[in-house]
Amino acid sequence: MKNVNDLIEKAIELRNRGLRSGEIADELNISRETATWLLTRAKKETTGAQAPKDIFIDWSTIGKSSSRLMLIATCMADMVEEVLNEMDTNVDVVVGIALSGVPLANVVAYQYGVDLAVIHPGKHRSEEAGKHHQTQATVSENYADVKGKRCVIVDDVITTGSTMEETIKLIEDQGGEAVAIAVIIDKHGADTISSVPVKHLIRIGRVD
Repeated sequence: MKNVNDLIEKAIELRNRGLRSGEIADELNISRETATWLLTRAKKETTGAQAPKDIFIDWSTIGKSSSRLMLIATCMADMVEEVLNEMDTNVDVVVGIALSGVPLANVVAYQYGVDLAVIHPGKHRSEEAGKHHQTQATVSENYADVKGKRCVIVDDVITTGSTMEETIKLIEDQGGEAVAIAVIIDKHGADTISSVPVKHLIRIGRVD
């Protein structure tokens, strides 16, 4: 994808395949607001509307290769090791945020020899519930739980930080503790989210 028209076409394709705006945002590594803007612009409903300030990320050259994915996730595990040493703590479970964070989290969990938990963010189901109903993140029953566990959260990209905030709250509500966040790319730019340190391989910033 080289420009906004390519993004619009891809967003429409994903919607036609049944994906919701939150899932489209994840697939294109953009904010949900940007995904909505792309879809409404395609309908010519936003004539003259200013585009959201966002940057789209395409890391499919990593995602399509299991060996590259493993190498990148190993680098993320190394970053986590740094922050855990600084805090003089360890990890009991690695939490992957569905969908893209899960394969990365699996490798990080394997590197540490700990369990893997999977969290489904609320934004993936919010359209099902209706515009005025706030859905919440959930922990998958098919993987480890987070109760009483020190957790490292792994995802591919941080865009606005809202999914991370939701994930941290869920972990804390279930009696766990989020000790670190590791991502490939950070578009948010904060050193911490809800007081949890953020480690990134690449940080992207805008100069306006």
